Amino acid sequence: MDISNIIALGLLVVVVLYLISVFNKLVALKNQFKNGFAQIEVQLKRRHDLIPNLVETAKGYMAHEKETLENVIAARNSAASGLSKAASEATNASAMKELGGAESALSGALGRLNVVMEDYPDLKANQNMMQLTEELSSTENRVGFARQAYNDQVLAYNTYKQSFPQNILAGIFGHAADASLLEFEDSAAIQAAPKVSF
Repeated sequence: MDISNIIALGLLVVVVLYLISVFNKLVALKNQFKNGFAQIEVQLKRRHDLIPNLVETAKGYMAHEKETLENVIAARNSAASGLSKAASEATNASAMKELGGAESALSGALGRLNVVMEDYPDLKANQNMMQLTEELSSTENRVGFARQAYNDQVLAYNTYKQSFPQNILAGIFGHAADASLLEFEDSAAIQAAPKVSF
């Protein structure tokens, strides 16, 4: 075997090892963002499971606030449906956008319920309601942390996949579609600095 064949064989081995490295990193990053979404899914399911209990507890006190309670349940059902769709299609941008919109609508409905609950001191003092409200608040924080972790993992995956030369190889290795961030519709309002006036 002459020196040119050894060099060619050495280069071939380096290229093959590089291709294996790119493939494995794409798979690892994709699995990380899928796991990140699974963590969001767990927290959102917990949130969705708490809401019917919250509504049932409130029903006895808020008999004439039926529309508010129905809006919360409808928003919860829409969010649960959006979660199922997004869970099955993690790279579908429209599914992620739909989930974000449904979760924002649910947050709005829960906010309106909290405003209405202010008129019912006995309801606010109810031990079961206080516990459910605390669990829901804790779950909201967990959703926020899980969503942040997921979006960080999506960013890492997309950045690696879109960088040269991985951008050429990603489609060949079955990673053509970018992962989608999970953004709620209120993200612009959250990012805006608060205005203070005296």
